[in-house]
Amino acid sequence: MEYVLLGIAIIVVIGIIRGVRVVPQQSAFIVERLGQFNRTAYAGVTYIIPFVDTVAYRHSLKEQAVDIPEQICITRDNVQVGVDGVIFTQVVDARMASYGISSFIFAITQLAQTTMRSEMGKIDLDKTFEERTLINAAIVSAINEAAKLWGVKILRYEIKNIVPPKTVLLAMEKQMQAERERRAVILQSEGEKQSAINVAEGQKQKVVLESEALREKQINEATGQAAAIRAIATATADGLKAVAAATKADGGMEAVQLRVAEKLVEQFGHLAKQNNTLILPANFGDISSLIATAMTVVKQQQVK
Repeated sequence: MEYVLLGIAIIVVIGIIRGVRVVPQQSAFIVERLGQFNRTAYAGVTYIIPFVDTVAYRHSLKEQAVDIPEQICITRDNVQVGVDGVIFTQVVDARMASYGISSFIFAITQLAQTTMRSEMGKIDLDKTFEERTLINAAIVSAINEAAKLWGVKILRYEIKNIVPPKTVLLAMEKQMQAERERRAVILQSEGEKQSAINVAEGQKQKVVLESEALREKQINEATGQAAAIRAIATATADGLKAVAAATKADGGMEAVQLRVAEKLVEQFGHLAKQNNTLILPANFGDISSLIATAMTVVKQQQVK
């Protein structure tokens, strides 16, 4: 009897040991009971009934990177390019990942390749390098629609390499060289244009400055001449005032008569030097009468 009890105890201990399962962190075990889904066991210690329960599937809940092999794609302008990439996935529903599809990794790889071919066929070769971000986003969106039924989430997709044929690469290099030469010519022409503009602007400023200088010179000369005329007029007026005052003094009229006679003789002498023919008034021989006439004018001005 003791041996029977000992045997039963050993079997119980072995059963307990065989039924204990430790689920690692960021992992999920699918437990089946008699071939049917029973539960999903997450990180920690779980117990299954030996010979009744089994761990059918083990899934990692970590983010996984899946390499997408290189494939040949045809762009919209009928150029064959080799494209490969990497896709990042994560299991969010272990049960769906186990029973929704036989191998979600294989399915995601195939779907990524077919979607890549479709997206590459929508754009030209020149834009494939520029629109990587749009292509990546389109692939992630397309795969996520299907992966919802697989319990898998597509986090992101990245194109690693786009390899055109060698002939196309050579043509692209020539095109880039021509573009660089075109830009160099444009920059040179822009520099020459700017230089011509600067020269013209300098000439314009020079003309403006010269005209401003000439205008200032003329203004200064006119101002000086006006000042000189005013000074002469002032001096003449002062002289006339002095003469008028002198005529009113004692002996002033006699001095005026003498001055008139001197001027008459002086001017007659000048006329005699400069001309051969002279027209003289009838009474020119009577100097006294001419002086008297001049003095009459002076007296009339004094009366006024």
